[in-house]
Amino acid sequence: MRRQAIGARGTAAAAGGALRKQRERRPGVLRWLTYVVSVFAIAWIATQLFYVAQIALWNFVDPQSTAFMRSDAARLSADRSDLSIQHEWVPYDQISRNLKRAIIASEDANFVNNKGYETDAILQAWEKNKKRGHIVRGGSTITQQLARNLFLSREQSYIRKGQEFVITWMLETLLDKERIFEIYLNSVEWGNGVYGAQAAARYYYRTAAAKLTPWQSARLAVMLPRPRYFDAHRNSAYLAQRTAVIARRMGAAELPH
Repeated sequence: MRRQAIGARGTAAAAGGALRKQRERRPGVLRWLTYVVSVFAIAWIATQLFYVAQIALWNFVDPQSTAFMRSDAARLSADRSDLSIQHEWVPYDQISRNLKRAIIASEDANFVNNKGYETDAILQAWEKNKKRGHIVRGGSTITQQLARNLFLSREQSYIRKGQEFVITWMLETLLDKERIFEIYLNSVEWGNGVYGAQAAARYYYRTAAAKLTPWQSARLAVMLPRPRYFDAHRNSAYLAQRTAVIARRMGAAELPH
């Protein structure tokens, strides 16, 4: 009996020791998780503050490059040493109204009146992506495209899309529509290493952005969703057909002012 009692006490002591070790381990794991979450939260907040500061500065200073430009510069340096980034900033009033109207008609007909988002387009994109099982369409407005070009990557993911929404809200809050459109016109990709209206006008038509004709403008606008593809397939039947459609719609496009 005495041996059994001693054995029982030993078992109880061992069990108690295991419980104490488990309790000691739990706070350690919780502290580690709290630390990791805190680091990520601080990093995320710092990144958002950087975006806010950068966008606010662009009320007074023109952006010199974008995330897409920097990524392409590195790619071209590694793969195509014969090519480099073509980009030249021009003020808003030195860009053809034809091009402005064509882009709004093609990319975001309600640009002047929306808040950077088109709910119907987002829902349609969501349904299409759900059917395909991956992101194939984003339902992006001009402001959303600009947010992606300025700060993000070409990666298709819902995390990137979420950050795109946040930056879009910042752009719409801190800049007026004309400034958003001016930055877009000067930074959007128009071909392999070709960025901005002035570079595109020089590259495709050997003219200035201010002198683009309605047909040239409509054609450039149609190229925007797939600029590298249409750069390499300039005689595409779709490109010609869609250009005719946008040329007819341009007159109804409302410009920011």
